[in-house]
Amino acid sequence: MRRRHCRIRPATLAAILALALVVALVPVTRAARTTAAPATAGSLTLTAAAPAGERWSADLSVVDRDDVNVRRTAAGLRLREARPAERSPRSPHSALAEGMLLTAPRTLARPATRVRAEITADIPTGASVEAQVRGWRLNGWTEWRAATAGAVFDQPVSRVQTRVVLTARAGAATATVRGVQLTADATAAVSAATPGLTYRVYATRIGLVGELTANGRTVQPRDHFVALPSRRGLSPLNTGDYTVRVCTTTGARCEYAPVWDVGPWNTRDDYWNPSAVRENWKNLPQGRPEAQAAYQSGYNGGKDQFGRTVLNPAGVDLADGTFWDGLQLTTNAWVDVAYLWTGGGPRAVVGDGPLNIRTGPGTSYAVRGLAARFANVPVQCYVTGQSVAGPYRTTTRWNRLATGQYVSHAYVSTVYGGTVPAC
Repeated sequence: MRRRHCRIRPATLAAILALALVVALVPVTRAARTTAAPATAGSLTLTAAAPAGERWSADLSVVDRDDVNVRRTAAGLRLREARPAERSPRSPHSALAEGMLLTAPRTLARPATRVRAEITADIPTGASVEAQVRGWRLNGWTEWRAATAGAVFDQPVSRVQTRVVLTARAGAATATVRGVQLTADATAAVSAATPGLTYRVYATRIGLVGELTANGRTVQPRDHFVALPSRRGLSPLNTGDYTVRVCTTTGARCEYAPVWDVGPWNTRDDYWNPSAVRENWKNLPQGRPEAQAAYQSGYNGGKDQFGRTVLNPAGVDLADGTFWDGLQLTTNAWVDVAYLWTGGGPRAVVGDGPLNIRTGPGTSYAVRGLAARFANVPVQCYVTGQSVAGPYRTTTRWNRLATGQYVSHAYVSTVYGGTVPAC
């Protein structure tokens, strides 16, 4: 039976926020529905607190190419297909039906450090809705954060982008989202992850050619991207806003690749973040994926967040091109992953690729890996080398990356995050 419409008032939520600052996508019971969790079960409105600041409504009317498995109806935004995808048993897409609407970024009238969301939706049992936001800083986008309880950024942001994530368990009806209102204001900032984080994790091959990724890309043969087990680092379609550098443990081969999918195993395990920021599994050491802990030491009873037995310790999935061509792997292996959005400094966007990474500023130098198209690569400085005619310019400029290798500037579409000095 559907509940009648109710509205949670700010006075109630002031007490709620003392109990819950980070939310989970799992459905909650009816007795617990007044906590500041993702919208679940019933027709209701969730908000973080009495708003004071710049307010606007997310545009839910436009569903286009960068949106995944959602449709606009007269009643509101809904999942297009409410059945979980038939994929690999270890894929989180096999456990839930998922959909995502990505709105256009909003330029704020003044910088803000907190964004809160109010969701108005009809949500049957077994379904959930969450509003997530990210903010633009000088050196790029922050990670995505759940905004129902208030997303707080470690430094002021000038633009805000919103995405609405809908999920449904097998056999459950889909939620209907009628509106999402955002409020941006200033509050005390919190510390984010340490810049330049790198961890050694187990890598598996994605495969799944012809399937859709979490951001809506159809997987191509020899594709170049990765999957991480949290949407916080998921790039919108055809962007490298969240890029990783994946290297073999010897450092002999590396690839810079965008994060275009969610997995393996979990969807809420941003293990690269400290426990104060990490969504789930806060008692695990920073840098330890939950799947690795479950597989190696029986953590969480050896299960993932969906209750499935974890069959390998994977913390990153590699598309076939990244796996075979970038790293030249022949089997699943341990790799060193740098989560580049946690660092700072100038970034070059690879406009055409995969692009060879070389040991020196010319095509006669040895190749040490690849930079995928759309990857955002950290640039230390530039040197003058061999002239190269590329899709963006003819130039003798070569950018030296943080690893000491080089890419031709002829293939770079843009640079942001600061001025690149001469070496």
